[in-house]
Amino acid sequence: MTILTPQFPPLMKGLAAGPANPFTIACTEAARGTDAGLLPWSLTDERLRAALVLAPEEPLHSAMAAFCACGVGLQNALGVLAPPETAVHLEWTGGIRLNGGHCGGLHVAASTRAPGATPDWIVIGLELTLSLPDAELLEPGQTPDWTALAQEGCGDIDPLALLEGWARHSLVWLHELDSGSGRANLYREWRGLVWKLGEDISVPLTGERAEGTFLGVDEDFGMVLKPTTGATRLIPLTTLLEEV
Repeated sequence: MTILTPQFPPLMKGLAAGPANPFTIACTEAARGTDAGLLPWSLTDERLRAALVLAPEEPLHSAMAAFCACGVGLQNALGVLAPPETAVHLEWTGGIRLNGGHCGGLHVAASTRAPGATPDWIVIGLELTLSLPDAELLEPGQTPDWTALAQEGCGDIDPLALLEGWARHSLVWLHELDSGSGRANLYREWRGLVWKLGEDISVPLTGERAEGTFLGVDEDFGMVLKPTTGATRLIPLTTLLEEV
């Protein structure tokens, strides 16, 4: 596989990670004090991985909107490159759905877990399955919950072009968050993409699995969940922060 060098916006600095995990590299470099905009990436025939270092200037609970901004950025990039009939949805927990099948996900980590503290850094990670291993190439419908770009008619997409598009579109939405109406604009875009909104869902959380009706989100994109019994609960987006 011949891999060329992707071209990123001026505010971003690409770093080829080879076989290493770009999310881990980004978190390590962020903890060392690297500048915002570092974008480690890794590409194989089966998988595209990348991560973006951010340096927010607001409390963590508000800065977590960047997680949703990068999700919308991916959908926008796929919208340009994928066949027009391709449906892209975003799970609240970060999962990426392509025509209903799971094909990757977003990850997030930060320098703090305190919602009211301003983090030194936030890292948003991306993983996309480009093609399934030969052993998993079954007839359509046999593995309805797992898929890949190649299995959904997107095999002709240049993964580096998709990576570049994710970077560009994510940057647009991250800048949009700095505007007066940016959060409302992001919400309107994100709401049309979120998976299972208004439906009964099961949310895997640390130490539990929350179940109920996904009613919507608050101003910080925290999930409003109505259980079958008991009071409606708010699950903050900071719940998705990962240990690295």
